[in-house]
Amino acid sequence: MRLIQFTASNGWRGHEQKIIYLYEAFKAEGHVEDQWIVCPIDSEIYRIATDKGMQVIPFEFKSEYSLSYAKTFKKLAEEKNASVIFIHSSKAHTLAVLSHFIYGMKVPLVLCRTLIKRVDTNFFRKWKYNYKGIKKIICVSQPVVESLKFAVNDHSRFTVIGSVTDVNKFKKQEAIGVLHEEFNIPKDYKLIGNIAEFTGFKDHYTWVDTVEILVKENKIKAKYILVGKGSMEQDIRNYVEEKGLTEHIIFTGFRRDVPEILPEFDLFLFTSNNEPTGGVLLEAYACKVPIVAADAGGISEVIVDGETGLLAEVGNAKDFADKVTLLINDEKLQKTFTENGYQYLLDNFTKTVIAQKMHDELKKHQLQD
Repeated sequence: MRLIQFTASNGWRGHEQKIIYLYEAFKAEGHVEDQWIVCPIDSEIYRIATDKGMQVIPFEFKSEYSLSYAKTFKKLAEEKNASVIFIHSSKAHTLAVLSHFIYGMKVPLVLCRTLIKRVDTNFFRKWKYNYKGIKKIICVSQPVVESLKFAVNDHSRFTVIGSVTDVNKFKKQEAIGVLHEEFNIPKDYKLIGNIAEFTGFKDHYTWVDTVEILVKENKIKAKYILVGKGSMEQDIRNYVEEKGLTEHIIFTGFRRDVPEILPEFDLFLFTSNNEPTGGVLLEAYACKVPIVAADAGGISEVIVDGETGLLAEVGNAKDFADKVTLLINDEKLQKTFTENGYQYLLDNFTKTVIAQKMHDELKKHQLQD
């Protein structure tokens, strides 16, 4: 298989990390004859993939409707003798379809979808999802499939292959006091944290409301850690101040040392209300950090309630607080969850497991010589 992974995304989130993981696993497992990542030259994935010595083909993204680049992309696919195009973003989806439809590119298209979002909002969007050149739509969870069913006529195009993480990147599984030292936190304080972009569906408001209940109940001696950045960060900072919680909640900003700081958490509190899967939860599994998460979207496909973690009702801060209190005070239950969660990760969500599933699906639809 000669594979092109194609994205027009500039950001760096779970989906972009997934492209890197798949590239590494496809190479390590010998799944591809050759492969390339096509991405915007000013993107984070370009920087990271280049630093890792991967074969990256950059382009200057101007518009998803750029006919000139659609034509260029067709020539690129032909030059590389690509057998399948694996599409990872909506704008790349548009460009690939235009390349196929207008300029006659023959390489089969496979779409990877990780968002829970309706796409039947206009004629063109529905058309590009139903375009005959799209041979398969690989979704990260069943709720993602459900959100697309309104637009896609042929539901046999869907398949579900879960999220992925790299256990070798998250080898540290015990706290050594890094965050306690950095933020001058007393050693006997527990750390309850979250790692997420400050955006609407991550529901930091419920997270803060949960902390407010925990502080008022005063049953846990803890500090609460928020890692990340995003458009709503200042709104959440203001909300924390309004609640009088500034001495309890610490904002760390964006961190590149997540594998080092995640194991410092005594508990991972995840309140996202519309999550495709929650890749960071897999990272918590890898670091053996116990989890309380919202029963939202595809999270229940990652967290087995009562076996690998606890699920709480979406938006219900009291439910979250009760489950945090229960778990943080029960070391035996924590050990059960972290051991079960780690094994669940190894069985279902490692690079090796997911890359094999992806390879098998892509191989079914590749252009035959």
